Amino acid sequence: MKQGVFLGLVTLDLIYQTPTSLAGNEKRQAEGMVLAAGGPATNAAIAFQGLGSQANLYGAMGCHPLSTMIHDDLGRHGVSWVDLTPEDPMPPPVSSIITATATGDRAVIARNTVGRQVPSPMNWETTLRNADILLIDGHQMMLGSEAADQARAQAIPVVIDAGSWKPGFETVLRQAMVVIASQQFRPPGCETVEAAMAYLVKLGVPYIAVTQGAGPILYCTSDQRGTLSVPDVQAVDTLGAGDIFHGAFCHYYPEHDFLDALAKAAAVASLACESIGTRAWLSRLR
Repeated sequence: MKQGVFLGLVTLDLIYQTPTSLAGNEKRQAEGMVLAAGGPATNAAIAFQGLGSQANLYGAMGCHPLSTMIHDDLGRHGVSWVDLTPEDPMPPPVSSIITATATGDRAVIARNTVGRQVPSPMNWETTLRNADILLIDGHQMMLGSEAADQARAQAIPVVIDAGSWKPGFETVLRQAMVVIASQQFRPPGCETVEAAMAYLVKLGVPYIAVTQGAGPILYCTSDQRGTLSVPDVQAVDTLGAGDIFHGAFCHYYPEHDFLDALAKAAAVASLACESIGTRAWLSRLR
């Protein structure tokens, strides 16, 4: 079975579902509510696992009672996990999310890893010994840089989820085999998607893709660039779609070539957008 290591943000997501977005000062009763583990690396790991691979998640969770909800959710979905801060008594990062089901849009407020960077080194040579692929979401930058360096030394493909720019990201990005960025990704001095892609090319990233929601995926390799269409679906919830895309890509790559893996990942992410929350789509795989 393919083994993947996922390093980054672990949150507890509190997701409310309502037909439309809320206006200022509006109070409303939600149509539904979901509690689930979240964060880019976490959702990617669960997608990777759900597609039939073995996910191993590394992140800061702590020993607060709320953390047990994260542990339980990961366990239910078969994801192996390592808590990088097992003695931290603080609550885990909690994301509050409102999903407007009429459009699939979502609003998110969170603190993520502010004040939760893990400084202690790990034995990445041992951790990555049986890994086939490594995904880093940039939320644990110091560890991400160390992990990427070691993965390159062990000839393990490094995939980067570049959702948004984070200080120090260049140290991780230059070790990547694949960078999949969102259209909001803006390195310093880059005001457009094209400039962001050029920045990644200058860093020497061999395979680059930029997702644009329902729009076509932009891609760039050493010998070609172009666009890749995504399935046209009626989205009811786009929460976590990018994370799921990354997990699916890691499941398919490099057994499938770059463009084929992108296309397959887009199909999985589109499927997820047709269901409420970040887990319901998994039942449609069976």
